[in-house]
Amino acid sequence: MMQRQQDKQRRKRGVILTIQGLEKLLQAKTQSEIEDNLGSRYTLEALSEKTGLAVDTLMKVLACEEKVDKQTLKTCFRAFKLILDSKDYFFPEQPLEYKQMFSVGYAQQPEPEFPEGQISLDSPFYIERSTIEADCYKAIAQPGSLIRIKAPKRMGKSSLMMRILNDSAQKGYRTVSLNLQLAEKSVLQNLDTFLQWFCAYISAEMQLSIRLNEYWDDLCGSNISCKLYFEQYLLANTEQPIVIGLDEIDCLFLYPELADNFFALLRVWHEEAKNKVIWQKLRLVLVHSTEVYLPLNLNQSPFNVGLPIALPEFTLAQVQDLANRYQLFWSNYECEKLMQLVGGNPYLIHLAIYHIYCEQTNLEELFTIPFHSDHFIYKEHLQRQLCSLKRTSPDLLKTYAKVILAAQPIELDIIQAFKLQSLGLVRLHNTKVLQSCQLYAQYFREYFKEFSEAI
Repeated sequence: MMQRQQDKQRRKRGVILTIQGLEKLLQAKTQSEIEDNLGSRYTLEALSEKTGLAVDTLMKVLACEEKVDKQTLKTCFRAFKLILDSKDYFFPEQPLEYKQMFSVGYAQQPEPEFPEGQISLDSPFYIERSTIEADCYKAIAQPGSLIRIKAPKRMGKSSLMMRILNDSAQKGYRTVSLNLQLAEKSVLQNLDTFLQWFCAYISAEMQLSIRLNEYWDDLCGSNISCKLYFEQYLLANTEQPIVIGLDEIDCLFLYPELADNFFALLRVWHEEAKNKVIWQKLRLVLVHSTEVYLPLNLNQSPFNVGLPIALPEFTLAQVQDLANRYQLFWSNYECEKLMQLVGGNPYLIHLAIYHIYCEQTNLEELFTIPFHSDHFIYKEHLQRQLCSLKRTSPDLLKTYAKVILAAQPIELDIIQAFKLQSLGLVRLHNTKVLQSCQLYAQYFREYFKEFSEAI
């Protein structure tokens, strides 16, 4: 009888953090990171050193799925100058109603979305990079501002642009988002048609009547007509600033004459803010994947003014942060292992963590499953990259083969190098080009050996 009572007490001793307890601990951890760690997030190893608890134990505490000793929670709380309260934990043996009220496991958690395209504004899985977001929010509040976001494909450019527009809307600004891939080929082949299409789209998004006939004049020309349409109609009809986000502006590079005129026009509008108050209302966000290889006049280009943002790859701490948000709670070892394969590419990192969270693969399988297996999570992405190489230009695949098969970084034609960089397939270091990650290197090395005629 006595033995059964002792066993019952031992079983009851295990506890799990409540929602309140976890939030309390995480807030204190964040404050400590700001005050004691220069704002950088603690790794699990650093948390282990700070709390005196093993990494495995910390993972149990933060996951809120397995029981730990109450003394363990006290130790963890004490490390962040907190006192453990009775509402900070619960015994799993308690009635279901109590668990539903306080347990993190029973709280409604947002289901992760498949990581494709823009990350929704309310997603808890968006990782901010250093001070980039804050810098953009500050810049867009400046009269006549211009922000240039550049990074290879699938690095998070569109997600950042949408957050800038969302922040602008919260400030009371009018916002318009335009992906230039929406422009049909017939529109892009004529400057006058393109500028009228552009003005019509902005008008519609601002819920204004399209009044091109009143401002378009053949004698003045397309650029001046477009400028007058903005100055005397669009800007004149709003008291608030207008923030226009232009995504995928790379597609204009295929039409050099149009691009030269349109980019010069954007530069003029930006400069006009220094002379005319009305142009201070216009704020621009330009997004592109490729370095600008067009021979633009430096004084007429929008690509050497404004705030330049080059989105970097994820750091080790950011990979660990994303894994934590999926409740994987990886140590440095797991994060470094994944980065050995895909570098810090946000899309490839996110795709792996998502599938591991869904238990559709594991870290070891990423290194052992054949590339062409239907179970390999990167199969479709690698096939898309191959198609992009073939579609972009006939010689680009052969050029990339030189990079993959070379024993060391090599020099390439600069335009070809920029195109490969825009796909995320290479990195540029001074005048040399090198492969961007092990995943691409292994896949394309196999491809080029199997299809040697492609080289």
